[in-house]
Amino acid sequence: MFQLSKIIKSRDEWREKAKKRSLELWESRKVHKYYKEQVSKLREENKKLKEELSNDSQNDSLKKNDFLLEKENIRVLLILLFIEGVISYRSTIRVLKIFQKQTQIDMEWIPHFTSVINWTQRIGVGLLNKVDKINKDWVAIMDHSIDIGRKQLFVVLRVEEDIFLQKEGAITLKDCECVGIKISDKVTGENLYKELKEIFQKSGEPKIIIKDGGGVLKNGVNLYNERENSNIEVVDDITHIVANALKKQYEKSKSYEKYMKMLRTGATKLRQTDLSFLIPPKLRKKGRFQAISKLNNWSKKMIQKGIFSKRGKAKKGSLLGRLRVSFPKFKLIEPFMKSFEKTTTITNKIMKILKNRGLNVSTYNQSIELLTKLPKNSKTRKIIRVWLDKHLKIQQNISPSPLIISSDIIESLFGKFKYLLERTPQLDMNSATLLVPLLCGNIDKEKISIALENADNNSLKLWKDENILYTVRKQRIEFFNSSQKMEIQEAV
Repeated sequence: MFQLSKIIKSRDEWREKAKKRSLELWESRKVHKYYKEQVSKLREENKKLKEELSNDSQNDSLKKNDFLLEKENIRVLLILLFIEGVISYRSTIRVLKIFQKQTQIDMEWIPHFTSVINWTQRIGVGLLNKVDKINKDWVAIMDHSIDIGRKQLFVVLRVEEDIFLQKEGAITLKDCECVGIKISDKVTGENLYKELKEIFQKSGEPKIIIKDGGGVLKNGVNLYNERENSNIEVVDDITHIVANALKKQYEKSKSYEKYMKMLRTGATKLRQTDLSFLIPPKLRKKGRFQAISKLNNWSKKMIQKGIFSKRGKAKKGSLLGRLRVSFPKFKLIEPFMKSFEKTTTITNKIMKILKNRGLNVSTYNQSIELLTKLPKNSKTRKIIRVWLDKHLKIQQNISPSPLIISSDIIESLFGKFKYLLERTPQLDMNSATLLVPLLCGNIDKEKISIALENADNNSLKLWKDENILYTVRKQRIEFFNSSQKMEIQEAV
């Protein structure tokens, strides 16, 4: 019995141990399975993290490549900074250095500012070399401007004849192509004929030439038509026509003389005072009637304000009192000012219609309707009416497209050119004329690259040798060098 109980007890203990071990094993397997699942999850997460890290590394590499400015891109950027940013050649390099220092942009190299000068001039030559005949009718807008020492710059722009059918609004520089520039010592009709012949041999003949009322341009174009057996129509710029009409009507008018004298007196008295903001706009002696609308706006605002319409004696030192002293008899001249303002307002409306839409039957009728608001004996009315009748016939004879009638765009070109020169005062004026082609059309990376390919340094030198016989800088250097040698010889 004792042995049996001992065996039963041992069996029961074994069973308990077996159960305990089974439970421990089950728990161990459960924990193992849990950790196995966790390890698998961690491996998956690790795999994803590695993939993300790899992608991030690739993206960082791509971003670094995106921020890397190669030589060609640097060259384009510097040229656009000068042309469109309107900063000096030296400043373009400074801007590039700031970007290199303050941003993640990596640059292969930073050139000297003289390289930028060379590139812009080569692009100018390249664009001129690329000029060729086109299969569409076009209009030539030409003018002389920009005195360069004793020389003058002659520019011819090409605009497609049907430009007003392609877009709305006035012509911009992006609509133009510079087909020729010439630097002349002596501006005559004969010289202009030779220049036009050379330019048109390359670009082809235009259907229309737009010019101002200058005698030299008129003589040169007439000589070209006569000697080359051409029949190019000539359009007189509307801005100059209106200016001349206003000049004929008002220049010798006593009321106009009194008006201008009063404005000059008032400007002098107000210039150094706290009322200087009321000074009337200053008109240049040359072409003052082309900018007369500014004076018209000032007069209109002064009348509308009603400052001088108040009656009675003004208090000493008051605004009215000081203005009456500065502009004496303003009230007496006011009827003339209202008439003057009416005339210039109507002419401005006519020019706005014609410059934005061209001349055709529709714009002609609108312009005539506006002219009828002027007195029948108005010289301005008669002159503009004659011009409208003449040029409507031209438009009907040559094309269904509205006729381009303004050369304002070439004045805008000269203005932008002069503004660029002010940023680079040491630049040689003769060579700087090569900037003019860059200011026309759309300048982008592709156009810059093609132009540079078409003009190397030898082409630039050849152009300068053919077009610039001497420069102011060369003359100055030769003069001082020769003077120095002379003094040394005399001293010896």
